[in-house]
Amino acid sequence: MTMGSVEIPPAVRPFLENAAASIVIGAEETTAAAGGEIPTTDPATGALLANIAAGGKADVDRAVETAHKAFAGWRRLSPAARGRVLLDVADVIDEYAEELATLETLDNGKPLTESTYLDVSLSAQIWRYFGGWTTKLGGQTLPVSPAVGEALVYTQREPLGVVGAIVPWNFPLMIASWKVAPALAAGNTAVLKPSEFTSLSALRLIEVALEAGLPPGVLNLVTGLGPEAGQALIDHPGVAKISFTGSTETGRRIVTASAGSLKKLTLELGGKSANLVFPDANIEAAVQGALNAIFLNQGQVCCAGSRLFVHRDIHDEVVAALAAEARGIQLGHGLNEDTQMGPLISARQLDRVEGFVKAGVRDGATLVCGGERPGGALAGGHFLEPTIFTDVRDEMSIGADEIFGPVLSVLKFDDEDEAVRRANSSVYGLAAGVWTNDLKRAHRVARDLEAGTVWVNMYNMIDPAAPFGGYKSSGYGRDLGEESLLGYTQTKSVWIGMD
Repeated sequence: MTMGSVEIPPAVRPFLENAAASIVIGAEETTAAAGGEIPTTDPATGALLANIAAGGKADVDRAVETAHKAFAGWRRLSPAARGRVLLDVADVIDEYAEELATLETLDNGKPLTESTYLDVSLSAQIWRYFGGWTTKLGGQTLPVSPAVGEALVYTQREPLGVVGAIVPWNFPLMIASWKVAPALAAGNTAVLKPSEFTSLSALRLIEVALEAGLPPGVLNLVTGLGPEAGQALIDHPGVAKISFTGSTETGRRIVTASAGSLKKLTLELGGKSANLVFPDANIEAAVQGALNAIFLNQGQVCCAGSRLFVHRDIHDEVVAALAAEARGIQLGHGLNEDTQMGPLISARQLDRVEGFVKAGVRDGATLVCGGERPGGALAGGHFLEPTIFTDVRDEMSIGADEIFGPVLSVLKFDDEDEAVRRANSSVYGLAAGVWTNDLKRAHRVARDLEAGTVWVNMYNMIDPAAPFGGYKSSGYGRDLGEESLLGYTQTKSVWIGMD
């Protein structure tokens, strides 16, 4: 089985052939109630990988009902027993790491090294981390002063019920894990809706979770389009919370749609993250960090460091080094060993990103390198060369809007106050980077930047223990860490009269 010049590994062929039964309710894998299917293709070649089920309202209704039935038993399972299940899921993810990484690369396009050492590895770590939390999620005793008599007052954390998790196509396995694992650790059950572009790893995740001993119905999967399956999940009165990662525009629609039922929401939305390089920084490290910040996963990262602010004194040196490295990045199919950057997710996304490149040139920015679709063997895929602009003004579309592609805007600054002010001028506030060897400056700038995560002398570092989320139009609530876990609970105060 081949796609272009790429051989599909034998281990995933049977899975791809049966992917049309991609709705998992309880322990049953089934097709959509209405019978529709959605083709999912390899973005590097355009070749068909598989057909997945086009789920809709009827499928979501059945999945939520099944999750409700499973909730009573799952929440009453002892914390230690729940934790053991999550730890077993982590072990099985490790066991199937090669297969999961291959599916992720085929479906998303990213290099296999990224799928293996970032997506799959972190997914296992996330399940393991939250598996350790189940026995540590407690309440408090409170020193109250009642008006009459005496009382013992304590709080306890309780699960919400059924959680809806809607995940994007850029990190489908990892983001599914960082939503589902804490929800289940807290005693909730869940219905997972992956992107129609990248549903394969989510389907395999549920299969391996059931194999690891996750009780049927605790985690369910409905594949389908956002306006159909996703909207049905958001609208469902039996869903207590929606955890969503995606565009700010879609996030706003979810807020409006959830108003009637007052669902709890966690929204991790768009970004236009600033990466600040000060003149005392280690230039070589800053250049490599800036490349990682923008070209990881083809720039299709919510927290991508797409605005690189470089001090005027070192601007030309940094740009020259960036351009030299960018021109040498090897594009190709993610399964090829020498590939350093894969394709964009779809023809539509490629057209969108290319539109920003054209707008940057039209607005007067200087195109230093990239901006073209490669020809030859890559012409059939959704590839765009790594792209760098200089002479970018803050108000340009390439300087203000989220592009979600391998396009870096470099902006000059003269002093610290200016850099922080301009970094904070964005409507977004998901992440930021700071490159300096001045310890006082590092702490000062990290304090003043309006971003949910600030990396100093590093970028794109994620750990299950560190909360992740945004300020301003980048959303609210947090994924990962204790804060994420608490977001899947509600607090009950219990008063015991002592007289």
